[in-house]
Amino acid sequence: MISPIEKRAMEDRGQVLRGRHPAEVAGYAVGACASAVLIVGSLLHRLPMDITEVLGFVTGAWSVWLTVKENVWNWPIGIANSVFYVIVFAHARLFADSSLNGLYVALGFLGWYWWLRGGVNRSVLLVGRTNAVTASILVVLGVAGTIGMTRFLETVHDSAPFLDALTTVLSLIAEFMLARKLLENWYVWITADVIYIGLYSYRSLYLTSVLYAIFLTMCIAGWMRWSRSWRANRPPRFAEPARA
Repeated sequence: MISPIEKRAMEDRGQVLRGRHPAEVAGYAVGACASAVLIVGSLLHRLPMDITEVLGFVTGAWSVWLTVKENVWNWPIGIANSVFYVIVFAHARLFADSSLNGLYVALGFLGWYWWLRGGVNRSVLLVGRTNAVTASILVVLGVAGTIGMTRFLETVHDSAPFLDALTTVLSLIAEFMLARKLLENWYVWITADVIYIGLYSYRSLYLTSVLYAIFLTMCIAGWMRWSRSWRANRPPRFAEPARA
């Protein structure tokens, strides 16, 4: 059963996020057309881009767009995106990023479940905040993980061991926070995306670099939208406890 407070929060969330429907429809239409042009152009060899990277670009953009909208379909599309980038990054000798996307597949299924059943009484999960204990644990794991992975990547001659390790760890932390629908996941994604833009340009993955620049703007929009959602979801400060 959903408590009266949670029910009211979900209703408020719907009112806050309903927004500009015509603009959103136009955004979906433009995105669909751009995706079709990129895929067809690559398949017909009209564009100098590998089809795997194009499919990674398209599914990645759609996944982040749907995440910003708190649409649960971001997870299956994100899983497909991760599969494509396992291949792309392996070819670019960015082994940590390739392995990272393999982990994304597993986290994708977990996040899909949590968003649908991770809330109160196995209800839909609402946007929350990261508490001090969780944040401290994630920082410690992030530092230790970056140091350990950097040393490992140096032994396998990764092309950018420290940056590859840092972005890998940041992305795993951000993905876990995203799966738990914690607002602060956007701060971590923004940090990782700034580094990714430079790293992929260095590796001549220019389309992927552009994708991460798009991700960066989407992350800012996501933080703004999720902040409104979190405020709408909060129960009244002095609300009476729900009765059984």
